[in-house]
Amino acid sequence: MSTRAVAHFVRDYMRGITFRPGDTVVVMPLTGEYEPSGLDWSQKQVAKIIESGTTDGITIADMPVILLTTLGAKSGKLRKIALMRVEHNGEYALVASLGGAPKNPVWYYNVKENPLVELQDGSVTKDYQAREVIGDEKATWWDRAVEAYPPYAEYQTKTDRQIPVFVLTPVS
Repeated sequence: MSTRAVAHFVRDYMRGITFRPGDTVVVMPLTGEYEPSGLDWSQKQVAKIIESGTTDGITIADMPVILLTTLGAKSGKLRKIALMRVEHNGEYALVASLGGAPKNPVWYYNVKENPLVELQDGSVTKDYQAREVIGDEKATWWDRAVEAYPPYAEYQTKTDRQIPVFVLTPVS
């Protein structure tokens, strides 16, 4: 079975599972061939994190970051990107702002297609289940994100799209 076929099988399987707080879920870590981003600045950030083994001291606009690992929606390959750290009670938000651009970032589609992700915060790496939030839950997480990184509020004014927010819940 090809890497892409496995990625789609895992995605379809995970979509059929509902996780509730307190559920115990055993998952296998993401595996496969890592394909670096085509963006030079992103490659450099990810390389620093991989080389040091931690996200500590790595920043975007002087703000702390996490390292997100996803399966590519089209390629099925492992993709890594440093994103702003927005954490609350062991859950994390991923804000698909792309600086207020009119389109979503590529990683958004990876998470949407393959919601089982890996997140590294500092030197701790865990598996998470991602879900896109809406309504009051999105508003709560949006406020947390803007508190962590105030430019998110400006980014929303620069685009006609509603900036998507995912919440990551630990599964292991």
